[in-house]
Amino acid sequence: MQKYDAIIIGAGHNGLVTAAYLAKAGKKVLVLERRQLIGGIAATEEVFPGFKYSSCAHLAGSFSNDIIGDLNLKKHGLEILPLEPLLFSPALDANSLLVPREPAKIAEEIGRFSRADAAKFDRFSALLKKLGSFLRSLNDLPMPDAASPGSFNLSKLIKLGWKFHRLGKKAAYEFLRIVPMSASDLLNEWFENDLLKASIGATGVLSSFVGPRAQGTSFVLLHHQLGESTGALRASGFVRGGIGNLPQAIARAAQQHGAEIRTEVKVTKVVIKNGVATGVILQNSDEIATTVVVSNADTKRTFFQLVEPTYLDPRFLLQVKNIRSRGTVAKVNFALAALPKFKCAPDHASSANLGGVIHIGPTLDYLERAADDAKYGRFSKQPFLEITIPSVADPSVAPAGKHVMSVWMQYAPYHLKGNNWDEQRDVLGDTVINLIEDYAPGFKNSILHYQLLTPMDLEQSFSLTEGHIYHAEVALDQMFFMRPVAGWARYRTPIQNLYLCGSGTHPGGGVSGLPGHYAAKEILRSWPREK
Repeated sequence: MQKYDAIIIGAGHNGLVTAAYLAKAGKKVLVLERRQLIGGIAATEEVFPGFKYSSCAHLAGSFSNDIIGDLNLKKHGLEILPLEPLLFSPALDANSLLVPREPAKIAEEIGRFSRADAAKFDRFSALLKKLGSFLRSLNDLPMPDAASPGSFNLSKLIKLGWKFHRLGKKAAYEFLRIVPMSASDLLNEWFENDLLKASIGATGVLSSFVGPRAQGTSFVLLHHQLGESTGALRASGFVRGGIGNLPQAIARAAQQHGAEIRTEVKVTKVVIKNGVATGVILQNSDEIATTVVVSNADTKRTFFQLVEPTYLDPRFLLQVKNIRSRGTVAKVNFALAALPKFKCAPDHASSANLGGVIHIGPTLDYLERAADDAKYGRFSKQPFLEITIPSVADPSVAPAGKHVMSVWMQYAPYHLKGNNWDEQRDVLGDTVINLIEDYAPGFKNSILHYQLLTPMDLEQSFSLTEGHIYHAEVALDQMFFMRPVAGWARYRTPIQNLYLCGSGTHPGGGVSGLPGHYAAKEILRSWPREK
C-alpha cells in the first residue's frame, strides 16, 4: 500500500497552503478534494455560460502577502486587482456615500456629509491601523495549549510585550478598551453621519449572528482589517479571472514541489490505530496510509463525521459541540445584461464607480434590526447586503457588455423557526432583488440569470457545518487560544498525528491563508518527534 508523509483532507485555500508548505519542506503530500474543482469557498464556477462567478467568497485582498511571497504565487498566475472605489453606500432619498481609493480624496468625500467626520477620519483610520498592526503581531504568536506543554515561545512573548509597550500609553489603553467594545459604541464616539457609521460598522458583523451593538464587534471590525486596509475601510481586491485563480496558483506552487492533488475523491473516515492517525478511508473503501493527516474540514465535521467518537474524550466532544457555527448569510450570484443605476448617486459617480464594495444598510439601527430577525429564527426582510460587481474591474469574467454581481445577504439563519429553506428560497431571492430594485430602479429588468445559495446550500455544496463560511463565528470567546476550543489552539488534536488547518483554527476566518500557513509550521516543527 502506497504511503504518504501527509494527506490533506479538502482542497480549500487553507488546505492547499498547508500542502504547499509541507511539500516545499520535502514531504510527500496528497490532497484529496470531494468536489470536481479545488478552492472550497474560494472557487470560481461558470454556473451560466460565459459568466464566471466567485460562487462563495468574492474578495481576496486579505490574503497574506507573506504567503504570496513564500510560494511565489504571482509567478503562478495570481493577480489581485484593487477596489476602485473602496466603497459605495447608496441611499434611498439622500446623498449616497462614495469613498474613493485615493487617501487624499477620502476626507473630501466624507466632508460632503459632515466636516467634523472628515476632520476625524484620518485619525480614526490611523488608530485602527496601529491597533490592527499589533493584532497581526498577536496572531503571529504561537498560541499556548494543553497539547504542547512548555512550548510557549518566551522570546516571542517578550517581543510582543515590547511591541505593546511601543504602542504608547494612549494607543495601548485604546487597544484594551476598544477590543471588547461594540462597533456601534466605538463609531458613535467618533462620527455623526449615519451612512458613514453603518458603512464602517458592517465590517464588524460580517458573517456574524449578532448586530453592531453586540459587545466585541469592534474586535471583529479590526480582524477584518488585517489585509490591505485604510484602517477604517477594507481595501481588499478581486482576483483577476475570478477568486478561483487564487487556489489554482497555490495548487501550482504545491505541485511544483511535488504535491499530488486529486479531485472527486471523498474521504469518509480517518484511520486511527492505538490513538494515532495512520491514514484515511475513501468512499470507494480504498485506504491510503500516511504519517500525518491534516483536516481542512471544519472542526465539527472532522470530529463528528471523520473520526470515530470513541477515540475522543467526552469533554472534548462537548467543547466541539458547543462551538458556535450558526450560519447567517445567503449568497446570490447574478448575471446582468447591464450595470445597475443607483438613484441618489453623487454627481461625480459613474459606472466605473461600481468597481468596489457596494454597501446597502443605511444606519447602525438598520443593521441591528436585520440581526434581530435572525435571533428569532427568521431571515431579514430588510437585510444588509454586501455587493460586488467583479466584471467592472475584470471584464474577463462576463461576456462583452454584460456583468456578474455577487451579493452576500445578511441575516439569513441556518435554522428557520417554523419553516424550512426549501419553502423560503424564492421568498429570500425576491427579498434581495426587491431591495436592490428600491435603490437601483430597473435592476429587475437587467437580470438574465441568478443563483441563490441559502445557508443550507452552503452546507451541502461546500461541506460547511450549519452553512458557516468561517467554520465558527469570529468572536472574542472563540479566538486566539480558544480557537477551535480552549486547550487545542496549536492545530493539534487529541488524536496523535491528526491536525486541523481550516478557518475554524487560529487566527480565524476570511481568505487569508494564515490558518493553513501556521498549521504547516506547527506540523513541521513537531515532525521529528512524531516520525
